[in-house]
Amino acid sequence: MAPKTLSSFLSPPFTLPTIPNTNLVNLHNKPTIILCGFSQKSPLSETQLSVPKPVPEGTGAAAPTPGDRFLESRRSFEAAKVLLKEKKKNKRQKEKPLKVSTAVASCYGCGAPLQTSEPDAPGYSDPDTYALKKKHHQLRTVICGRCKLLSHGHMITAVGGNGGYSGGKQFIMAEQLREKLSHLRYERALIVKLVDIVDFNGSFLARVRDLAGANPIILVITKVDLLPKGTDFNCIGDWVVEATVKKKLNVMSVHLTSSKSLVGVAGVASEIQKEKKGRDVYVLGSANVGKSAFISALLKLMAEKDPVAASAQKYKPIQSAVPGTTLGPIQINAFLGGGKLYDTPGVHLHHRQAAVVHSEDLPSLAPQSRLRGQSLPVSSRIGTTGKDNSNGLNGYSIFWGGLVRVDVLKVLPETRLTFYGPKSLQIHMVPTDEADEFYQKQVGVLLTPPTGKQRADEWRGLESERQLQIKVEDVQRPACDVAVSGLGWISIEPVCRLLRSSDSNLEKTAGELHLAVHVPKPVEIFVRSPIPVGKSGAEWYQYQELTEKEEEDRPKWHY
Repeated sequence: MAPKTLSSFLSPPFTLPTIPNTNLVNLHNKPTIILCGFSQKSPLSETQLSVPKPVPEGTGAAAPTPGDRFLESRRSFEAAKVLLKEKKKNKRQKEKPLKVSTAVASCYGCGAPLQTSEPDAPGYSDPDTYALKKKHHQLRTVICGRCKLLSHGHMITAVGGNGGYSGGKQFIMAEQLREKLSHLRYERALIVKLVDIVDFNGSFLARVRDLAGANPIILVITKVDLLPKGTDFNCIGDWVVEATVKKKLNVMSVHLTSSKSLVGVAGVASEIQKEKKGRDVYVLGSANVGKSAFISALLKLMAEKDPVAASAQKYKPIQSAVPGTTLGPIQINAFLGGGKLYDTPGVHLHHRQAAVVHSEDLPSLAPQSRLRGQSLPVSSRIGTTGKDNSNGLNGYSIFWGGLVRVDVLKVLPETRLTFYGPKSLQIHMVPTDEADEFYQKQVGVLLTPPTGKQRADEWRGLESERQLQIKVEDVQRPACDVAVSGLGWISIEPVCRLLRSSDSNLEKTAGELHLAVHVPKPVEIFVRSPIPVGKSGAEWYQYQELTEKEEEDRPKWHY
């Protein structure tokens, strides 16, 4: 009998044996159908997760069956799904900032975490005191050693970076303080944003939307009691609202306040109670804008009706002239109806004067009493005819302490410059061709800050210069203000008020004023519309003409 060949088995009438599970045969012969079936049951696409097609692995009894291949593909697919899910989870956790934990015990004065290991660092508490307070669950009543020194007038810095200022051991970078506020944009909160009226542009926080997100903002203007005597606050309120509208923020209302005299603070308290609706309230602002003083004033007024706020007055945030006094969010139980009040670290701005001067010179930058403008030329230089026979300020340089130098390149003979800022900064005027020599000899002596020869030797000088060309369209009102970040502002009057009142034939003229302003390198200069201060401000200030829709959309101001 002849042996049977392979062809004899495959030729008719031979038939394949019946396989009960026909699906496995179909899947094995058409592997692409398997993949499509899997992708429909999973959110993964073939580009995200590719399963290799089965490749024949030999023949005979040891070869993988279609069922083996199916199970192997399924196991690979499930393992890849788990890995991709873990990767996405880790990415989400990395991108979303974590809310600042309030479980860690912190100093109630500055918000720094309490510690007992480094006596010179913020948050230090005596180990015995710490242990006793912890035993009795009273760590919220602990104030650190640095805050005790600050409360007695010591100038101890604890923040560096962004231009930095010398003076103390630096433990925290300015960027770290800002990161502690990054979680706010993801929360449902009410933001109370503070701005210093003396340094309106420098303290406004241009990137406040990065911190506040879409949360509503109550804008609080502080230190209005420092404005010159006779200032009309109707004009100031309108000026602030006009400047705020240009920022395009979600501002609900504007309040002019003084933490010292408590003016306007009651209106803020009422607005907070009305709008917080169970949300936490965060007080934001640049360093040294007056947040801690404002919170103390706010608690004082709220304590009259709210026993919770009255209890919170015992442990108020510390106040000092040092930028960076508050080093962490300070939680204050201030509301009877729920929600917390948070004092937050001041946002350090490298473009302010406080970022460049020595720590012991910081108090000289903060006005302590009502501002009185220092004008040049002075009234005595104007003759009885109402005109100055000289060329006015042309060819002169004016020094504002050791921090600002203004070169008058081209102005009208009657032009007047008025400086509004701390009284401790004296004004000196010299011919421009002698200005460099005068500054080298007198910086640290007549021109302070910096104060003293040692600090003057370390001082880098006025490295930044900005050329200003100011258009004059109406001599009946100031042309503009030149605001110096962290210091104050200079009002530019094309023709001083004395000449305007004495010369009835004075006509409106057009032209340009040319100035060169020198400041330390990080410090910024802002040219803005003039702020209407003093009795004369109400005389020349012009209210904006608005449509009914514009009037309705503008935030209302309160005093």
